[in-house]
Amino acid sequence: MTGSDAAPVVELTDVAFGYTASPVVQDISLRVDPGEYVAVVGPNGSGKSTLMKLMLGLLTPDEGTARLFGHPAHRFDDGARIGYVAQHASAAKEMPITVREVVKMGRFPHVGFGRLSPEDHAIVDDALETVGMAAFADRRVTQLSGGQRQRAFIARALAGEADLLVLDEPTVGVDAESVEAFYALLESLNDEGITVLLIEHDLGAVTEHAERVVCLNREVYFDGPTDEFVESDALARAFGTAAAFAGASR
Repeated sequence: MTGSDAAPVVELTDVAFGYTASPVVQDISLRVDPGEYVAVVGPNGSGKSTLMKLMLGLLTPDEGTARLFGHPAHRFDDGARIGYVAQHASAAKEMPITVREVVKMGRFPHVGFGRLSPEDHAIVDDALETVGMAAFADRRVTQLSGGQRQRAFIARALAGEADLLVLDEPTVGVDAESVEAFYALLESLNDEGITVLLIEHDLGAVTEHAERVVCLNREVYFDGPTDEFVESDALARAFGTAAAFAGASR
């Protein structure tokens, strides 16, 4: 689902960044259009999380430009348009609050310190229904499985009416059955028009679900349709191994 005539959600041009003198990513140019489902893959230490932070404006490029919804990414201030689910969102198991309270947080950018209106509560309820967590609304986050916690945080993004959903290895520590249901949910949200940007270590999930793959190891080795990625040698070159898709497809 691409919208090539619309302004890009993310646009990086000749981007380079390093925490020291050595670049973590370099010569990165890519564009994510509204409605796309893009997965970023690469070996550990390849710069995937750094790339995501550059896209979201959490880091400023040393060279090149990063734009988010048409604005310089580091100056973008409409956080409600972005739903972010971190790799360790499951660490929220220590939060002594309910699922509904987590999802209500998604409305805060819209209402500030004001009270939630009946319309806000309806949006929260709809988000809970969408991710299949309505029955768990009053359960404390501490009582949820890893997969359920990730769904709660996606519901928070939906309650915020996000246009872009960014997920950083969201299925780490989640059981296989929940992983399948999780990706089915992402596909349905993408079908409804939400742009999905996924950083994922599970190559099987990527090749089965994502429409487009960006393969990274400091620089981009491949950027294109998933079926072409599977047939290419990009992963072998990026990982430095001939066993590119051993066990990666389902």
